[in-house]
Amino acid sequence: MEKYIITLDEGTTSARSLVTNKKGDIIAVDQMEFTQHFPQEGWVEHDAIEIWNTQRTTLIQVLNKSGISPSQIEGIGITNQRETVVVWNKESGLPIYNAIVWQDQRTADYCEKFGRKELDLIRDKTGLIINPYFSGTKVKWILDNVKGARELAKEGKLMFGTINTWLIYRLTGGKVFVTDHTNAQRTLFYNIHTNDWDDELLNLFNVPKNMLPEIKSCSEIYGETFKGLLSKNDETQFKICSSIGDQQSALFGQLCLNPGETKITYGTGCFILMNTGENKIMSTHGLLTTIGVAIGDKITYALEGSVMVAGAAVQWLRDNLRIVYNAIETEWYAGQVNDDRRIYVVPSFTGLGSPYWDSYSRGAIFGLDRGTKREHIVRATLEAIAYQANDVISAMQKDIKRPLGEIKVDGGASNNKFMMQFQADISRSKVIKPINVETTAMGAAYLAGLAVGYWENIDDIKSNYKIDFELTSKISEEESKKLIKGWNSAVQRTFGWIKEIE
Repeated sequence: MEKYIITLDEGTTSARSLVTNKKGDIIAVDQMEFTQHFPQEGWVEHDAIEIWNTQRTTLIQVLNKSGISPSQIEGIGITNQRETVVVWNKESGLPIYNAIVWQDQRTADYCEKFGRKELDLIRDKTGLIINPYFSGTKVKWILDNVKGARELAKEGKLMFGTINTWLIYRLTGGKVFVTDHTNAQRTLFYNIHTNDWDDELLNLFNVPKNMLPEIKSCSEIYGETFKGLLSKNDETQFKICSSIGDQQSALFGQLCLNPGETKITYGTGCFILMNTGENKIMSTHGLLTTIGVAIGDKITYALEGSVMVAGAAVQWLRDNLRIVYNAIETEWYAGQVNDDRRIYVVPSFTGLGSPYWDSYSRGAIFGLDRGTKREHIVRATLEAIAYQANDVISAMQKDIKRPLGEIKVDGGASNNKFMMQFQADISRSKVIKPINVETTAMGAAYLAGLAVGYWENIDDIKSNYKIDFELTSKISEEESKKLIKGWNSAVQRTFGWIKEIE
């Protein structure tokens, strides 16, 4: 009887479950969106119970769709939106507040209050910067603002986790409270030199250590799902055997296994990671040092740039402006205009991420004239995603002091040929897209499979990687520099917008 791996891919706007076979083919997928809550300007929340119910539903649905018996599942892998914070009561198992999402900017003013000494401490110990993006300030906000939270924390009655921890806790019926190195490192509580929680950092944010989960590798058996997960009388139990942050999972799924190999994932945000092997490169150009993957005792590091709004900009065109009805239409609209108008959309709806880290920037459109049409704005929005990714690529090249010859791409927008060609044009690197763009799900699947011997080793996996297309720049270097100059001018004009108008 053929065996399979299930991946739970919990993203920012939806939860998905995927069934994968040994060849890396995806047999079935089920996906459900969940509610986005925006209680105030710059605030973004999710209901953690809704996330759990949505993820559980897709798990049941994907088994139903695939026609596979539960006994054919070798294990479950989990990959998740990082930095999003859930704090729940240990006794009831219920969250004490909504999950605060990685995009949330409510702690921007708090982050501004840190002095040079603290900023350097955080940078040196975590590889990150002090920014509302990361989990630490969100946990502190919940403890400071939810009635009774500090008292519960002192009594050891609260648990904190990123979404992977929350899902593992729920899937095991509250028996297992763990995280992995890739998610732990994004909290601002993790020391990348000791690869463990750091007391000095926890004291800085006034967060008790007793709230934190145990840190495990990305590929091992953490526990089994509770009986009755699929239905009341069903006794099936699945092994949960991988946990990895979504962007690191995509890096592994793209088989960027050697130092210098780089991928871009175009999702709600846009994330660029470069494998740096066992070398922790501390960026001097606004990038982050992060954990790439932890397998056994070996930890691989990566250099990362985070763009806050990518696919979310296309959702904005569709849902807010309503100038497209479907994201698929954007490629066609973008191809309808080819004049000399240089329209720039800067989609900094929740501030700017790498390499600028400006929480006070807000979105803008530049270069409008009487001849500007819907098509120009659609095209400029797609170009903006590529420009933001290119900002990170440029920073990476400065940090490693050499150009990037090729970039592997994945995520929904990598199917947009117009945008991928534009990425190749301005980045002047070869853009490679695999046939299977579900690399985030595949990374977690591979790590789960390796943990239970479904795949014997990495070489067993490499034959699964097949290329869909490769693109190189079709414009001159002079032309790409001209386009980038306009982008740089536009993005700089959005800096500090919220502060400027107060």
